[in-house]
Amino acid sequence: MLEEFLVFLLSFVFVFILYRLFIVPSAKKKYKDKNKGREPIEVIYLKNHYHLNMKKISYKKLLMIISIVSSFDISLIVSIIMLFNNFLLEIVIGFLSTLVIIYISYYFVYLFFKKKGLICNE
Repeated sequence: MLEEFLVFLLSFVFVFILYRLFIVPSAKKKYKDKNKGREPIEVIYLKNHYHLNMKKISYKKLLMIISIVSSFDISLIVSIIMLFNNFLLEIVIGFLSTLVIIYISYYFVYLFFKKKGLICNE
């Protein structure tokens, strides 16, 4: 149990650092340049699917929330995959859990933004 927790924690920290070093600075720069077609896919998903009001939210805070959620998702998926020893089963479980975990986690992000009043037309 302790080993799985350590794998989760280390993968979370590793992915979070990589995300903050490579993805976030690039996204901030492209957002400042008003190059809307180059936003991270997570931002596009939240804007299009959940109607996130970008005029009310700080882009920097949005990227921080996305980096935390994405790091958590990847760490959780890695931890789930590590529970199995069969390669084919790891691939199938990894694929299915990726879809489900990402959908659920961004739904929770939507609920958070809805509670803060940052969703359009609601």
